[in-house]
Amino acid sequence: MDNPHFPNKIIAIVNQKGGVGKTTTASNLATALAAVNKKILIIDLDPQGNASTGFGIEIDSRKKTIYEVLVNKHPINDVIIKTSIPNLDIITSTVDLSAAELELIDFPGREFTLKFSIQKLKNIYDYIIIDCPPSLGILTLNALVAAKSMLVPLQCEFFALEGLSHLLKTASLVQKKLNPNLVIEGVVLTMYDKRNKLTELIENDVRKCLDKLVYETVIPRNVRISEAPSYGKPAIIYDLKCTGSLAYVHLAKEMLKRELESEKIPA
Repeated sequence: MDNPHFPNKIIAIVNQKGGVGKTTTASNLATALAAVNKKILIIDLDPQGNASTGFGIEIDSRKKTIYEVLVNKHPINDVIIKTSIPNLDIITSTVDLSAAELELIDFPGREFTLKFSIQKLKNIYDYIIIDCPPSLGILTLNALVAAKSMLVPLQCEFFALEGLSHLLKTASLVQKKLNPNLVIEGVVLTMYDKRNKLTELIENDVRKCLDKLVYETVIPRNVRISEAPSYGKPAIIYDLKCTGSLAYVHLAKEMLKRELESEKIPA
């Protein structure tokens, strides 16, 4: 039974397509939540390790990563690293994690490996945010089984709805067979360019299909967001006043507002 004092909010940031803003969303949403005194853990589940790099953690200092937890059964508490941001910790990854896709195949209950490890972190974090790889393989499957909800960054492009449909079908299968508690946290439109008519058309289609699941907040195309990882900082720390950073602050507020509204009990 879950401890009532632990929100146990585990969010998988997922989209099988690369370059849609998963890592950017994970790092900046986590930073925004940490800024309002939420205790946050990011799990970098992408072998590219971009979330780790984006917090200024050099590859040479990643001695113990999520790979050791998944494949070598290393205690998850021992691989957590504090970032330079108060209230925000991370479990890093490196390219070694690519091998986990193959190494986990013969593991009994391989889909539950991450879930069982995360269960040992209760009473520590308000939010655990999992940055997934751009695929629907065993790593992403582990994230969806461990998570309570999934947040989908969706780039405003022509094939967006087609990819989203595939992702939602996968999530539905996971819900039916492996994780009945999995829900859609929401869909956030990324790389939004209001000057592009296609952007508006895609937005209208997505909102028509998914209605309130789509956040009102949209994340604009923004140079400062793109620059921030090269300085080892989330955009919110790199330049709080840029439009991209402000958008992620608003996204965090909208998420918290939704949670409060969902917790209200009718009289």
